[in-house]
Amino acid sequence: MSRATPYDRDKTLDAAMSLFWDKGYHATSLKDLEVALAMKPGSIYAAFKSKENLYLLALERYFTNSRDFFRRKAEQAETPLQFLADHLRGFALLASGDAARQACMLTKTMVDTRSTDVTLAEQSRQYLLAMRTEIANVFEAAKACGELFENADPNRLARRYQANLTALRLELHQGIDQSELNELAEDMAREVEAIRR
Repeated sequence: MSRATPYDRDKTLDAAMSLFWDKGYHATSLKDLEVALAMKPGSIYAAFKSKENLYLLALERYFTNSRDFFRRKAEQAETPLQFLADHLRGFALLASGDAARQACMLTKTMVDTRSTDVTLAEQSRQYLLAMRTEIANVFEAAKACGELFENADPNRLARRYQANLTALRLELHQGIDQSELNELAEDMAREVEAIRR
């Protein structure tokens, strides 16, 4: 009797994340997972217990990747506010095949599962709140280095910024014309720059 080929957990979770991000939780079938992960149903369940648990792991991977990328870019930036403005501009520069041209997986999950899977919806909500905290931390850093006025509210600014970012990515997801995308990203970036002290 031949033994199952060992799987690379990181590679498998990346494949699951990509599939779930593209199709959503409910539209992804077991057959889709078999093909994407190159695993039999029994092996998928042995490794990940359930489709929901696999989705939670993929969602965690998406969040961790997004947060870590955001932090790295913030640390490399000339100033905090310039980073936030350029982060928005960066979405207009994405290559046509870049996965980030679709709506955020966290947002898509919350919309897809809000009335059907409380666990997934709540986890995505928590990750979105955590990302807002990351954004607020950058606004806080801008305040600390004198880029913002003392009465600036980093949490309020972060809420607005995240709303703009979500809207920008939704436009990308819908296939907005490139010139319109450039204008929208630039308008949002200039909003950030306009609050500079």
